[in-house]
Amino acid sequence: MDALRCWLLSLLLIPFTLYADERAKVGLVLSGGAARGLAHIGVLKALEEQGVAIDFITGTSMGAAVGGLYAAGYKAAELERMVLELDWQWALSDTPPRPQIPFRRKQDDRDFLIKQNISFRDDGSLGLPLGMVQGQNLNLLLENWLVQRSEISDFDQLPIPFRAVATDIASGEKVVFASGHLPQAIRASMSIPAVFAPAEVDGRLLVDGGMVDNIPIDVARQMGATRIIAIDIGTPLAQREALKNVFDVLNQTTTLMTRKNSEAQLATLSSADILIAPALSAYNSGDFSHTQAIIEAGYQAAKQLAPKLADLPRRRTLEAPSPNQQQPLIAAIHIENTSKISSAVIRSHIHQPLNAPLNLNRLKSDMATLYGLDYFDQVKYRISDNTLIIQAIGKRSGSNYLRLGFSFSDDLRGESHFNLAASARLNGINRLGAEWLTRGQLGDRQELYSEFYQPLDVGSRYFVAPWLLSEARNAELFSAASKDPIARYRLTRYGLGLNLGRQIGNRGELRFGIGHNWGEAKVRIGDSRLADYHFSEGFYELTYAYDSLDNVNFPHSGRQMALELRQYHKDLGSDSNYRRWQFNIDQAFNHGRNNWLLGGRYGRTLDKVDVVSSSFEIGGARQLSGFRQNALNGQNISLARAIYYRRLTSQNALLNFPLYLGSSLEYGRAWNNDSATFDTGYIKAGSVFFAFDTPLGPLSLSYGINDMHRSALYLNFGQTF
Repeated sequence: MDALRCWLLSLLLIPFTLYADERAKVGLVLSGGAARGLAHIGVLKALEEQGVAIDFITGTSMGAAVGGLYAAGYKAAELERMVLELDWQWALSDTPPRPQIPFRRKQDDRDFLIKQNISFRDDGSLGLPLGMVQGQNLNLLLENWLVQRSEISDFDQLPIPFRAVATDIASGEKVVFASGHLPQAIRASMSIPAVFAPAEVDGRLLVDGGMVDNIPIDVARQMGATRIIAIDIGTPLAQREALKNVFDVLNQTTTLMTRKNSEAQLATLSSADILIAPALSAYNSGDFSHTQAIIEAGYQAAKQLAPKLADLPRRRTLEAPSPNQQQPLIAAIHIENTSKISSAVIRSHIHQPLNAPLNLNRLKSDMATLYGLDYFDQVKYRISDNTLIIQAIGKRSGSNYLRLGFSFSDDLRGESHFNLAASARLNGINRLGAEWLTRGQLGDRQELYSEFYQPLDVGSRYFVAPWLLSEARNAELFSAASKDPIARYRLTRYGLGLNLGRQIGNRGELRFGIGHNWGEAKVRIGDSRLADYHFSEGFYELTYAYDSLDNVNFPHSGRQMALELRQYHKDLGSDSNYRRWQFNIDQAFNHGRNNWLLGGRYGRTLDKVDVVSSSFEIGGARQLSGFRQNALNGQNISLARAIYYRRLTSQNALLNFPLYLGSSLEYGRAWNNDSATFDTGYIKAGSVFFAFDTPLGPLSLSYGINDMHRSALYLNFGQTF
């Protein structure tokens, strides 16, 4: 009889149990806030410890990133490890790691020019991007983290149903992603206007969802959530006295856009819902260097609400496993291409073998090399039906570039020198990726160099490069006794030639070439008895260059070296037979904020030939400091140097403008083949400098001195070492 009563009572309670279960659907709402959004990971960590069951997740911006990864199956501890190990400066930029970009693009860095390109379209109009950052590296990161979920297009089929919120920048409408490509949905939600270029999805330009719904509580309720856990990590409005500069005003403008809709959403919370607001007043949206502290702030905020979280449903079943490390099998590779170069060229850079598991590390490197070609806004990938799809989106702003540079030096003896430089590069002249590079310089040294670079195969391994040259520079003759200049020649040279070459991976290049120069040397200042003369130089040459530096302006690791062997021969139209060669090398080292660059340069002219036309140049900041730029001319030169520089500013992922303080020690010599004509002997020199790696390029101010009682002040924009 008792058993029968229990059975009847159970039947009567079933409706109430079902109703209770229906009311116990928990929606986790994660707001946007850039670096502050990493506090969500700490909250998730606390929720896991307390066993809280999460039925739905909605997120905006960084909340969409953390929420999407958690919904895909990552645990809080995994997310914490991932963001702590992440190079945020790389993730929030477009720049590929320099060792992975093509060698030809590395050569652009050495053109004595500012690092920022000015883009032009094919019609000559100025091309401006839709955002300072296109999101190239962020796309790759999200794809790598979510590759195991690439086949899921319905976000309700994820281990935890998920929604991401974005904004249609054209209409101002809220866009809620319930399906599609998960990395793309997260990327769209994170597109902070003007900072990140909008994400184009189904013909719509989408930006950060914080503009319309920074805390999407309404979206969680629409999914079926009856109890809300909302995490508000938004930045509060700054007080009047805190608005001191343009950056403060811009930050306040962004906060105004998000705070109003956030407060409207928070007003809908009931007493049954839970609001978690981590203590983040010490951190701003760009504080990715404080990731651990921000996560801890989220964890502590959730722990303090443990009593209120205790009455939420507990996890009753085993959670879905975390995305595992077994990669999908790649049976085919497909190229979607809207750029100037052919799909065959793009395909040649992808080294993923077919019918083999996806090699994420190899693919990441290949994508960096592709993007480094400078033809694309973005290069993305996705996996569909065991097919690796590479999507190469051509540059909307154009892929023809202008670069500028400037240098100034004053020897503190009444003589100043300056140079203005510009470089124009026309890209994608044909589908193999031919380029026309023209470089010009005005000032103490005048130069016009033009080269047509034509790859001979789709892999751009072999190439042909005809060139033209026109230059005019000063060359000084020195007294062997006093080592002071006794005459200044104006050396003018015109030339043309042809190089055949081979790219050696991304780090090296080998060229064999033939060329001919014509010129004249006229005495401008000095003994009028010295003769002017004309000269002809026919030659063939072999050059090898290698570059693995991680940063051309302020390297921390890697090596740069170059070897040039040149033979002048009468059979090629040269006035005389002679040989010359030069070699230079620099090796970078790093320990924390301390950096060293050790290297040198050596050049020799063999056989008898006129001094002025066969001389090397040396002198300037960290090239025998104390002399003005290229003040010494000799048929032979040698230089050994050690440069030290320390970073003074901390690293910030969003606003990274390093300031360096450094010094150098140098030891070198310049001499002619007839040392009785001119030989400086070995010179000891040194310098101190401040250098600022600005958004446009490196700016350095140096003071140098040497044991020949010379000193000089240098200002360089676009060149450091």
